[in-house]
Amino acid sequence: MLTWEFSAQDLARTRFAHSPLCELVTSVEVLKDPGRRAVHLPWVRQARDRLADVSWELLSQLVPLPTVYVPDFLTPVPAGSSPTLDEQLADLAALEPAAVRRDLARIDGEPPPLVAEFARDPETGTARLVGELRAYWQAAIAPHRARIDRLVEGEILRRARQMAADGPAGLFTDLHPSVSWERDLLRIGHRHFDAQRRLDGERGLVLVPTVFAWPGVFSQLNPPWQPGLVYPPRGVATLWETDGGAIPEGLARVLGRARARLLAELAAPATTTELAARTGLSAPTVSHHLHALHDAGLAARHRTGRTVLYLRTAAAELLCGER
Repeated sequence: MLTWEFSAQDLARTRFAHSPLCELVTSVEVLKDPGRRAVHLPWVRQARDRLADVSWELLSQLVPLPTVYVPDFLTPVPAGSSPTLDEQLADLAALEPAAVRRDLARIDGEPPPLVAEFARDPETGTARLVGELRAYWQAAIAPHRARIDRLVEGEILRRARQMAADGPAGLFTDLHPSVSWERDLLRIGHRHFDAQRRLDGERGLVLVPTVFAWPGVFSQLNPPWQPGLVYPPRGVATLWETDGGAIPEGLARVLGRARARLLAELAAPATTTELAARTGLSAPTVSHHLHALHDAGLAARHRTGRTVLYLRTAAAELLCGER
């Protein structure tokens, strides 16, 4: 169990960020142990085919199973809200050899051959690792980046809305079954770590919604990075679905089948175009129904650049049987 003690200043500095590198690294765990992460099986089947001709042996050895520790340079807490993979890889490439060796030294037991070689020659190993990460990303993650980003954006919007309504308790409510908030304490039920830490009042905690973290949570504790909590966003179970969510029949009798179907689909944020493709309805018809749901307080919309995302409101989630 890890317990973080917050002050008012820590809460004021707590923020969200999305990390492409963290998505990549946690996806390696999914590929190596898909049985424990069945939600991602559709992705696993595609990724294995796409990675057939990609070399990622060093990356694989750096993410062992069971995963008790992954070198911190592979899962840095983002300094900004949404760094690109290129920016994160540039930071990795610029690491001092001493920083690489420091993180590798935290690995328990005898390191695998490529990791031992990496520790002996960090500069060569870092160049190889950056190349593997880039190739892995292009093959396995990039084809799905848009839907991953939309799910994470929807998660951040939902949490911001909860905090505006209920304060810090609303921010951490139902974040994850192993996470709880009581007064000024955030408790995280890690199996392999037991400690109580106090945030320093200057940096707060960074919450990093990460699709491939499901079903677990992970903490980043080591300097120089800001403390971070990696957790799966709500709606991961819908991410790879192609058939759409189940339509609540009682709701369909009240709203009509098309609008009930759209609310079921909005368990995860989506655009009008995506909803039209999933439901078979025309884009103008979907837009008409979404406007009606928005006017009724059942669908919220948020613009990100040129994209408009729709997601269910709290009232709609209650109607759909979710809390």
